[in-house]
Amino acid sequence: MLSTSVATSSVRAPEPIVRNIKAVAQLTRRSALDRSTFAHLCDRVTYLAGTTWSLVLHGVWFSSWVAANTLWSKPFDPFPFSLLTSAVSLEVIFLTLFVLSSQNRLTQDSEQRAQIELQVNLLAEQEMTLVLRMLRDLCQRSDVAVPEGLTELLCDVDIEQVAEAVARELPDQDEPTSSQ
Repeated sequence: MLSTSVATSSVRAPEPIVRNIKAVAQLTRRSALDRSTFAHLCDRVTYLAGTTWSLVLHGVWFSSWVAANTLWSKPFDPFPFSLLTSAVSLEVIFLTLFVLSSQNRLTQDSEQRAQIELQVNLLAEQEMTLVLRMLRDLCQRSDVAVPEGLTELLCDVDIEQVAEAVARELPDQDEPTSSQ
């Protein structure tokens, strides 16, 4: 449980939590530093394209283009605005490539985090099994009844069996699910 300091109004966390936060922050910083210049560029372009200013800029650009080419006596791109269509199409192509590149990196980061999480969870499961074995042994030595269901929890978890069971129970991810 986190405790607050009245004098500083800041949250103070126990040392293991602080250590974990620092470790995660270090992993995040290392991941950011390991990215290529192109990856940074893709992330920046993707971020900027999703801002309100980008929406406003595009609205002004399109409106000005259409107004200039409908109100001027000699339009440089008369209706149906084929030059504007080409420019927008090129922008969409490049923006899509930037977004896909950023998405690929995010997917890789997510997969790395999932692998770390899996390893930590497996370690925690092994530690908990050891603690439960110690509890069983203490109960037996103290002539205390072993809690019901404890024996089932003392088995080592076979990750391959768990993965197979999950695969059997969950619907195929390639097939769309029907909502009836």
